[in-house]
Amino acid sequence: MTTDSAGGPPPGQPPMQSRPKSASERLRPQAGTPPPLRRSRRSRSQFVIFMNFVMSCIVFATLAAGAVYYYGKVQFEGRGPSTTAQTVLIRPNTGVGEIASTLEREGVITDARVFRYGLRVYDRDAILRAGEYEVPAGASMYEIAELLKSGRSVQRALTIPEGFTVHRAFERIAAMEGLEGDMPSELPPEGSIAADTINFTRGMNRQELIDRLSANQQRMIETAWEGRAEDLPIETVEEFVTLASIVERETGQAEERPHVASVFINRLRQGMRLQSDPTFLYGIFGGEGKPSDRPIYRSDIESDTPYNTYRINGLPPGPIAIPGRASLEAVANPIETDDLYFVADGTGGHAFAQTLDEHNRNVARWRQIERERREAGAAATEEDPVAAGEVVED
Repeated sequence: MTTDSAGGPPPGQPPMQSRPKSASERLRPQAGTPPPLRRSRRSRSQFVIFMNFVMSCIVFATLAAGAVYYYGKVQFEGRGPSTTAQTVLIRPNTGVGEIASTLEREGVITDARVFRYGLRVYDRDAILRAGEYEVPAGASMYEIAELLKSGRSVQRALTIPEGFTVHRAFERIAAMEGLEGDMPSELPPEGSIAADTINFTRGMNRQELIDRLSANQQRMIETAWEGRAEDLPIETVEEFVTLASIVERETGQAEERPHVASVFINRLRQGMRLQSDPTFLYGIFGGEGKPSDRPIYRSDIESDTPYNTYRINGLPPGPIAIPGRASLEAVANPIETDDLYFVADGTGGHAFAQTLDEHNRNVARWRQIERERREAGAAATEEDPVAAGEVVED
C-alpha cells in the first residue's frame, strides 16, 4: 500500500487502525503524564487551617496596632490646633476623661480619646492637677499633659491693704474676678481678717478665701499677743487688737508705728483720753469710711458715739480697721518714750512731743505747711496723718 508524501493513507482509503494495547500496556503511565499527587494528612488537618487563620489575624492585628500607635503618637506629640495662647480651667476632683473633654471643648487638643490613650501610654501614674493653666499656642497634647502634671497654674492675687475695714475688704473680695460663690450674709467682726495678699487660682470659693484670711489673722494676733511686754495697760486680746487698729490708721509708716504706739500706751497709763481722729470718724461713718470729698467739721469731733476718743475714756468698744503685723507688734512691744502727742510733719511722718506747749508749736508748723500747700494749689490729701489731740477747725 502506498501513502502520500505526508505519511497518511492514500486518498480515498480509510485511515489505518492502530494495534490494540494489551492490559499491561494500558495500565502503564503514558510518557509525559505526571502521576496524581497524594494530599498530606497535615494539609487536611482542621487544626492547621485554624492556626493559619490565627496567624493571619495576628499579623493583621499587629499591622493595624502599629498603624494606630503611629497615628496616635503623631497626634499626641504633634503641634496642637490652637493658634493663640489661652487659659483652661481644670476644677478640683476632675477625672482624666472629663479633663480630656474640657481640653477638646476649649480647642487646645483635637481628640479627647487620643489624649486619654496617650496619657496611659506615656505615664500610667500621671496625676493631672487642678488649676487655671495658660496653654501656649500650638502646644502638643504631650506638652499640655506635662503642664497639667506640673501644677504650674496661673496664679491670681488678691490684696487686702493694712488699715482697710472689713466692709471695704469684703467689697474687694466680692468684686474680684476669678473667685466664685456667694459672699457671707453677715460681716465678721472688725479687724478679724488679715491684711494680706492671697494667691489663688480661678474658681476658688469666696468663703474659702475669707476663711484663709481669718485663720491667718488669728494666728498673727495670737503670736503677737503671746510675745507682748509684761507691763502693758491692756487686759484682753480684744483691747490689744483695738489699739493696734488705731495705730494702723494713725500712720502709714511701719518704722514709726512703735513710736505712735508708745504715745497711746503712755496716755492709757496716765488716764488721758486717746483723742484719735480716726476713732470718731469710724463712729460717724462706720466701716464704709468717710467720703473723700467730705471735710471734717468741729461738730464731728464732738459727735456722741462710743468710738469718739475725744469724749470717752480709754479704748473704744472694738477695732476701727484691720491691723497689720507691724501695728500688732508695735503695740505688743512699743518703744520706751515720754511722748504724749504727735502731729503730721509734712513729710509723711510725725513730729512727737512730751508737752502740750511743744505739741502746739508742732501743730503751728503743720498748719503753716498746709497754708503754703493751699496757696500753691496743692490741698492736703485724706491720707495725711492726723494728730492725736489736734483741734480741728470748721
